[in-house]
Amino acid sequence: MTALIHARGLIKRFGDFTAVDGIDVDVQAGEAFGFLGPNGAGKSSTMRMIGCVSPPTDGVLRILDMDPRHDGPRIRARLGVCPQLDNLDAELTVRENLTTYARFFGIPRATARRRAAELLEFVQLAERAGSKVEPLSGGMKRRLTIARALVNEPDIVLLDEPTTGLDPQARHLVWERLFRLKQQGVTLVLTTHYMDEAEQLCDRLVVMDGGRIVAQGSPRELIERHSTREVVELRFATEDQGSYTGKLAGIAARVEVLPDRVLLYVADGDDALAEVHRRALGPASALVRRSGLEDVFLHLTGRTLVD
Repeated sequence: MTALIHARGLIKRFGDFTAVDGIDVDVQAGEAFGFLGPNGAGKSSTMRMIGCVSPPTDGVLRILDMDPRHDGPRIRARLGVCPQLDNLDAELTVRENLTTYARFFGIPRATARRRAAELLEFVQLAERAGSKVEPLSGGMKRRLTIARALVNEPDIVLLDEPTTGLDPQARHLVWERLFRLKQQGVTLVLTTHYMDEAEQLCDRLVVMDGGRIVAQGSPRELIERHSTREVVELRFATEDQGSYTGKLAGIAARVEVLPDRVLLYVADGDDALAEVHRRALGPASALVRRSGLEDVFLHLTGRTLVD
């Protein structure tokens, strides 16, 4: 099966700075594929190359079996793009934002009106079709931006941080709409900082750091490969949490000391916690939880804040 997105040794440089450093990626039809990474990891530069708005410096990139260096307009006509920041036209109504955008793709007016009605129903904005954009909530604007990305019935939808800034209820509604798209066979490619979002939506993903791919696979595969089944979080009544490292030796596959707590990566959290109590270490608080994608992400990319 030919991948809809195929990259080999893909490089993007800006002067002396290498933003994307020789990555290999394949995205199959109907797949939800994610790019994860801290700020400056190369996610956005990769998405801009896939979106045919920034040419690769070197390497191979094929989108829909076409070369973006020569077939940019043809590729863009078959892409849907949902940028990180909503760039809707505040002077137009909700419906007009879709029908006007459809004209860029040469879609006949009658077809554009029909698609707009269907898409507004899909994103649950049909009752606001005649409203101006400005008074809409952040969640409504996000759903409208997603609807606009679908006007041209794209083969691939690119979503850059699709739920950034939304409250939990709005995020879950957007997730539900994106999951519906995936069920319909639409190929989704997204970047996100939310690990729960990646676990909810992505069939496969790559973790990027410093312009390179440091891990790839399904969310479950990454957790199994780079973490343990459970994590025990311990907080001790002392400023120096690291002073307990030696006393915890042999309990966990990996021990991580943070300024406010100690993390034990273990197969069985209850057994590990029982051993902590047998050693009379007396943590002020303890929590046993399942390991998640965030544990993988921080293990692979570090906990240092990147601006």
